[in-house]
Amino acid sequence: MSELTWGLWQLLLSGVWVTVQLTVYSAVLGAVVAFTVGIARTHRLRAVRFLSGLYLEIFRGTSALVLMFWLFFVLPVAFGWQLLPLWAATLALGLSYGAYGSEIVRGAVQAVAPAQREAGIALSFTPMQRMRRIILPQAWPEMVPPFNNLLIELLKGTALVSIMGVGDLAFGASLVRNATGDSAPVYTIILIMYFVLAFVLTRGMRVVERQAKTRIGQRPEPRSGLLSKVNLRERTGISDSAAGAGGI
Repeated sequence: MSELTWGLWQLLLSGVWVTVQLTVYSAVLGAVVAFTVGIARTHRLRAVRFLSGLYLEIFRGTSALVLMFWLFFVLPVAFGWQLLPLWAATLALGLSYGAYGSEIVRGAVQAVAPAQREAGIALSFTPMQRMRRIILPQAWPEMVPPFNNLLIELLKGTALVSIMGVGDLAFGASLVRNATGDSAPVYTIILIMYFVLAFVLTRGMRVVERQAKTRIGQRPEPRSGLLSKVNLRERTGISDSAAGAGGI
């Protein structure tokens, strides 16, 4: 590790920035795709459900790496559109992970109680108003935990772009390894870097989940254990004798 000069560290740090950019851009595109396709999967028209299901099966059943190569090498030949490697990678990751995310959206939307939809109909809401004002606010808290897992998978999936020469964290690590001739310290460092990035994303998504539950009147579940029970009794004014009599 002592052989890592400041110039080599700069390669790794610049790779971190490229990885963060790829993750953010792909996540934004993936979120748009996930909500569009996921909601379309619940549409009342069979044609809309068929087309959205076709998209899901195509992009869920193909390799994101092969799709990157197709967008970068085949697209210019077939249509004359040349994409930069970064944008080809972003498009491939966003379309692929958006397909996985669409199933999260569909499952959460369909899990909303039918009575909520009926309430929207009783209020003379249009289908769009019911989705925006009633269904999505209740489905969103259920989407956040699986979206968190998918976001972490997307972060780790950005390492695929190093094969195309994009200067992400994995590509920077390969350059540093070639310069030092020592693999162990280099890959140990980038493992820690990926872990730190994933940890930050997880903490941020937990904040989003708490806020989403607060907006619809749900309170976070209390922590289990003796101290949490004592604090709960103090807040509610229940004494130990009353708790024992009540079977708490």
